[in-house]
Amino acid sequence: MKELNVFLNHTKKLKVGKLVYSNRRIFFEYDKDFLASSLEISPYKLPLKEGVFERQDRIFDGLWGVFADSLPDGWGRLLINRHLRKIGIDPHSLNPLDSLSYVGKYGMGALSYEPCEEIEVSSLDNIMLDDLAKSSKNILNGSSDEMVEELIKLGGSSSGARPKALIQLDENLKSIIYGSQKLQKGYLHWMVKFASSLDSKNIGAIEYAYSLMAKDAGLDMPKTTLLKGKRGSYFACERFDRIKDKRVHLHSVAGLVHSDFRLPSLDYDDLLSLCLHLTKSVKEQEKVFKLACFNLIAHNCDDHAKNFSFLMDEDGKWTFSPVYDITFSHGPNGEHSTTFFGEGKKPTKEHLIMLAQRHKIKGATNIIDRVKNSIKNWKKYADIATVPKKESLMIDRILRDL
Repeated sequence: MKELNVFLNHTKKLKVGKLVYSNRRIFFEYDKDFLASSLEISPYKLPLKEGVFERQDRIFDGLWGVFADSLPDGWGRLLINRHLRKIGIDPHSLNPLDSLSYVGKYGMGALSYEPCEEIEVSSLDNIMLDDLAKSSKNILNGSSDEMVEELIKLGGSSSGARPKALIQLDENLKSIIYGSQKLQKGYLHWMVKFASSLDSKNIGAIEYAYSLMAKDAGLDMPKTTLLKGKRGSYFACERFDRIKDKRVHLHSVAGLVHSDFRLPSLDYDDLLSLCLHLTKSVKEQEKVFKLACFNLIAHNCDDHAKNFSFLMDEDGKWTFSPVYDITFSHGPNGEHSTTFFGEGKKPTKEHLIMLAQRHKIKGATNIIDRVKNSIKNWKKYADIATVPKKESLMIDRILRDL
């Protein structure tokens, strides 16, 4: 792929501009009509102005972060690579525009890419979570490539290491259908997650318990549930990059500031400053502070730069996204990926107070106390989510030691 057109799809489809790959370099130019829209899809690294942009660094394989956010990583990249090998293509021969063409119109957020490479699948009529979980496990351990194409269609463009499927779930949280189709009456867009090879088999129940705990702590948490199969339970959450069939522009902090999320390089002090600068709202900044408190006290150390995002509406207004990927985790070498004034190993309440004072967060003590009180009730949420006693007690011991 040498050229790719980029579109923004909110209520209507707008051509954003064109990506060009030449001599192993990537260029981008905004469409003249889009320049008149005043919509800044990535204000820091791809400002809205005339002329040809060229990437100078190799973060995100030479792509701008806003487009790299559309690409799968971890699980999704594994699926695409398996599919390519099945049809005789070396994945290493693809350039970043090729990868975006496989995302096409099925990516997270509101961006789409043309021309796109469509992957044909045999059937997606009946979605059985246990079958998806089993196939995901077999693909991860390399024992089978069964259902690779189906799994790509069901969520191969989503980010993260854990297998996922993008589905439509009915209002009673019972009926599951294929997600990447026109929204059916009585259904909403959801995402369901399966265990990775490194996860506990009860990771779904644990993440669901954490979502209940986060809601009671006052975090902006999307609607969640625990979907039950015959052989397992699976965490699911309502997608916040969709409002019915309308798409919402989503931009991760990693993509926004070109931070390599694989390396601990972000601090909550910087994140709070970024939020206020982008959203111009102290209420949005307070959301970030609440999440910082929760991640510290609830021992969610996998708080890297791709696990924070912002949303832009069709008028160009930015807000901090609802929280996601919050669960019990040890992080790299037992440290937080995002530090608290440089402290990643053993941040304390004093670091949260410093954050609040530095950014003039009103009612910070009440926020911290509410988060602490919700986490004291871990066992209650674990029981609701049917987390086995052994794992519940292990997590409880660590939470009480913080």
